[in-house]
Amino acid sequence: MFLKTSFTTVIVGVFVVYVLHTCWVMYGIVYTKPCDSPTGDNCITPFLAGDPKLQLSIYTALQPNAEGGHTLIYKEEKFDVNSKFERIVNVSLPKKTRNNGTLYALIFVHQAGVTPWQDPQQVHLVAQLTTYMVPKLPEISLISGEDQTQGQKEEAQQKRRDGNPTAGGGAGPTSKADHPVSHWRTRLTLNIVGDHFLFDREYLPSDVHRYLRVFQNGKKMVYLPLLFVDELSNRVKDLVEINSTSMELPLTISYDSISLGRLRFWIHMQDAVFSLQQFGFTEKDADEIKGIFVDTNLYFLALTFFVAAFHLLFDFLAFKNDISFWKQKKSMVGMSSKAVLWRCFSTIVIFLYLFDEQTSLLVLIPAGVGSIIEVWKVKKALKIRFFWKGGKPTFQYDKSDESERRTEEYDTLAMKYLSYILYPSCIGGAVYALIFLRYKSWYSWLINSLVNGVYAFGFLFMLPQLFVNYKLKSVAHLPWKAFTYKAFNTFIDDVFAFIITMPTSHRLACFRDDVVFLIYLYQKWLYPVDKTRVNEYGISYDEKPKGKTHKD
Repeated sequence: MFLKTSFTTVIVGVFVVYVLHTCWVMYGIVYTKPCDSPTGDNCITPFLAGDPKLQLSIYTALQPNAEGGHTLIYKEEKFDVNSKFERIVNVSLPKKTRNNGTLYALIFVHQAGVTPWQDPQQVHLVAQLTTYMVPKLPEISLISGEDQTQGQKEEAQQKRRDGNPTAGGGAGPTSKADHPVSHWRTRLTLNIVGDHFLFDREYLPSDVHRYLRVFQNGKKMVYLPLLFVDELSNRVKDLVEINSTSMELPLTISYDSISLGRLRFWIHMQDAVFSLQQFGFTEKDADEIKGIFVDTNLYFLALTFFVAAFHLLFDFLAFKNDISFWKQKKSMVGMSSKAVLWRCFSTIVIFLYLFDEQTSLLVLIPAGVGSIIEVWKVKKALKIRFFWKGGKPTFQYDKSDESERRTEEYDTLAMKYLSYILYPSCIGGAVYALIFLRYKSWYSWLINSLVNGVYAFGFLFMLPQLFVNYKLKSVAHLPWKAFTYKAFNTFIDDVFAFIITMPTSHRLACFRDDVVFLIYLYQKWLYPVDKTRVNEYGISYDEKPKGKTHKD
């Protein structure tokens, strides 16, 4: 029984177990068992239940323990835990911070009317207001050499200063493109659990334990407000480079109450992002993960998880079928080797483009693996044999038969018609970009021009197959099993196109694939399936045709 079980069935089974286990883990994160008896000895009651008068105070310091002094930058005297607000304050930067140093924020929630240093029942957290990152290279006009128009410079300076004439703008003269410099985090997001939740000592969650401060009030144990600093809201796009002239910089302080379940979920996600950074992920790589969670509904996050899980499953199944097919392939009947060659070229160009744009590793790594696979396909499609002869590498190409040449005729004809429009468009787009747009270097312009052409030529790689289907009035030659897995992933990519940061042209290419897939479905409905016809894999579904044979 087990010997007859297919590898695909095993993978699907493992996938189902993984999804169910993840659902159980997520349930354990968002659900916390409350204390059954409010008067029991095991219950920990909330301090906020007594409706105390609180104050929010935020200080800045060069050290997380406030050694060397601290400065008050904001206070909310009548602090209401359930009232959402957002404030913008200008923060003076010490000299050490301006000289590529750091700065910390000390957040206190304490009783109103006294300083946090005198309140034994205060809660506080420390957040870093600066981070180190390699500055982005400026984009210049390759013809005129200008990096920005005068209007763009004034706009950038005005945005950085935010109305403060003493604020600096732009990178300082001592900044180095390859050296990490201190950047200012323009947002500080705070949360406090607004639920009056009764904790049970025996079922106290470990993730909440490090944020929990308790004190004895008679026979009862009371926990102070659960204060949380949302690090996921700190995005790379909001960072401002600090230089020696940056005397003051704006800081947006946002506050909102949060449920206990959401707090626990946020703690786990924040720890996961921190772990990725410990494994070598850069600030920008981690920022792509943050973008999935910031300002997103928890239900939408759950949907995103299931979408990502199915994307992974279909990716693996399509990869498995694709590799198995090319590994066993002996003939190129029904397939164009020219299309395979150009698809390999396009995949490599797209990978170089994504690498030049510093795209997330979530997109870059699959693109790199895909490039390697396409190179291997070219070797199989062109029937290249590699061997050593006389101490030198030698390549040998096998010839195509008559059936393979007939298929390529249709493919060449379709590409000929399409090239009349696409070649001039791509050349014109490259010239337009050179004149009116700005790039980091000539290499960046070349890669951008090539990738724009490749995304346009993507139709050259897919539409000729539609043309061949039209000429043959049949779709029996298509590998529908592997094709269906890839088609499902195109629709899943549509979802990720709005979640993961990626170049606009790469995002539009996802929707382009949807249109072509719908046309394939229409052709499948329109043309009858002749299973006696040899498909593009060199396989006939009916090896022995029914009825009497006849000579042409």
